[in-house]
Amino acid sequence: MSRRELFGSLCAMVFFVNIARLIFAPLVQPAAADFDVTAASLGIVTSAAWLGSASPRLPTGYLLTRFPRHYIAIATGALLVCTSLFTAFAGSVAHLTAGAFLMGLSSGMYYISANPLISELFPDRVGTALGVHGTAAQVAAVGAPLFVSAILVVDNWQTTFLFISALAGVSTVGLIVATRRTDLPDAGTADRSLAVAGRAQWRLILTGVVFVGVAGFLWNGLFNLYGDYLDVAKGIDAGTGRLLLSLMFAAGVPAFLVTGRLADRFPNVPLIIGIISTFSVLVFVLTLVEGLVAVAILSLLIGYVIHSMFPAMDTYMLSSLPDEHRGSAYALFSATMMLIQALGSGAVGTAVTRGFSYDTTFQTLSVAAGVVITGMALCYRSGYLPTGGDPGSTPDEAVAAGDD
Repeated sequence: MSRRELFGSLCAMVFFVNIARLIFAPLVQPAAADFDVTAASLGIVTSAAWLGSASPRLPTGYLLTRFPRHYIAIATGALLVCTSLFTAFAGSVAHLTAGAFLMGLSSGMYYISANPLISELFPDRVGTALGVHGTAAQVAAVGAPLFVSAILVVDNWQTTFLFISALAGVSTVGLIVATRRTDLPDAGTADRSLAVAGRAQWRLILTGVVFVGVAGFLWNGLFNLYGDYLDVAKGIDAGTGRLLLSLMFAAGVPAFLVTGRLADRFPNVPLIIGIISTFSVLVFVLTLVEGLVAVAILSLLIGYVIHSMFPAMDTYMLSSLPDEHRGSAYALFSATMMLIQALGSGAVGTAVTRGFSYDTTFQTLSVAAGVVITGMALCYRSGYLPTGGDPGSTPDEAVAAGDD
């Protein structure tokens, strides 16, 4: 079996691990109705899914110094089967929050193991491969609100998790078969210490954390509570809100494909700065507009721009890191930035329940993001930031550029 076929199996797996952390956003309103609480108060549930995604990333980095990457990727599928079943029987907010956290674990473990593996399967097309892989994940994001809407027509929202569990099991079996029939790269065999990788690559890790942390915090707070935001601030009903959330995610499908290719061809840092700056401006503008058409247009633009950040950032990190540090350094970066952005929806939900309006909260966060990114742009112009890998080069060829 070729590496391309294994890549296809990984794309199938990422569909389900990504839906595991995104499915809670469209479930906020029906779950809140069942539990007789406000939707904003369930921001803790969506934050739990993202905290779950953040928490295993550093331990997974350690596991990668002891076990092959594909072993961990397979284990995440088995974990998702079990945690989805647990969540399907949630009868309280506490149970749902615990289930969200546990399901989030699978996505965190998967991305830390799979993304370095993909960069090593296709070392001369890192951005393009990660873009295609991200597109598969994004299809899950697009389908999540529509899937929930379909389930609610015929059954209750808990049934969603039974479907996820069953389909994740099938995908896990497929990945096991694919890895057994593929000649896998051995690029990560020299990566044996998180501490060594952290000391060697701390500047690159810190740069990545600042970029993704500031944008991800705002994005997490926006999309996880988007339906309630549109209802409360824009007067858009819940069903239409779910469609607009799906539209926002749909815009990410071409974003992954296009930006993955761009990241292989153009300097990564200016590309990332441009993406995050545009995102912060668009969120601010969203708080000012009224009417369904204007909100729909902003939803599309925001969705496209923010999803462009992910393949650009992963290409920046993975193309810059040498074989002996890639898995560990990427885990350190990913664990830290995920912990920061995971707090977004909980912070926004808390602010709203304490009397701040959604618009004021999002305006404040978008201005803060803009200030930080302006500072990063000045640092880049002054030569203080690692420039990342040379577009089009292999990861090892890019090490010199990454140490600038």
